[in-house]
Amino acid sequence: MAALETGCIIALLLACSALLGTRISRRLPDHHLSADSKEAIKLATAVVGTLSALALGFLVASAKTTFDDAETELRTSAARLILLDRVMAQYGPETTDARAKLANLVKSRIDLTWGGMSGEPIGTRMAGDLGIEPVQKLLRALAPRDDVQRLLKERALEVSSGIAEAHWLVLETGNEGLPSAFLVVLTFWLIVIFLTFGLLSPHNGTVLSIIIVCALSVGGAVFIINDMAHPYGGLIYVSDEPLRIALSQMGRA
Repeated sequence: MAALETGCIIALLLACSALLGTRISRRLPDHHLSADSKEAIKLATAVVGTLSALALGFLVASAKTTFDDAETELRTSAARLILLDRVMAQYGPETTDARAKLANLVKSRIDLTWGGMSGEPIGTRMAGDLGIEPVQKLLRALAPRDDVQRLLKERALEVSSGIAEAHWLVLETGNEGLPSAFLVVLTFWLIVIFLTFGLLSPHNGTVLSIIIVCALSVGGAVFIINDMAHPYGGLIYVSDEPLRIALSQMGRA
């Protein structure tokens, strides 16, 4: 399910649970909502509220870390691509085909990952993509004529290995997100909290409006968590600018 849809559904569930709480409170006997009863309900709800706040805070921080790591990895890969192209250029005209294939791979990666932003996990969109392996195959086939070319070939293979590692790391982490079981438990906690809000709050438009705004805010937090956990898709995504800059620098000299 898309991150935006998940956030909207949770916001709707929380708002409905608050409204349900107001309806239940009108039908309960007065002694069920006495001062002592309300105090006990508040104490019990505070425990669930603390757990929910800690879980949401941890998940937002975790999603932000995932997003930042993906952005850093992309910038590192872009720098490695430029370096690999320069090393191949120093090797000589024998690497012309490999340099052209490298540029084409970067173009394909930009189109595949950011073209249209389908919202599918990147692991699905890049299924069957071998990454930089075709370029590595051409590099291994090179026959150095002297020590300089031998060192350049070794360096090119070393840099390309780093790019390949980053590629497979993206595929492995691209399908990660908020675990479904944890999302269900978290939603249940939040429903209990908002049901209690409706149960104990005065029945007026101002209070209900604030509760609905809070429900939308929590739904927005869940949306951010899910969306940032997939940094190569959705509404919040890593920019392709580093790769475009790298592509503009490749093929020179």
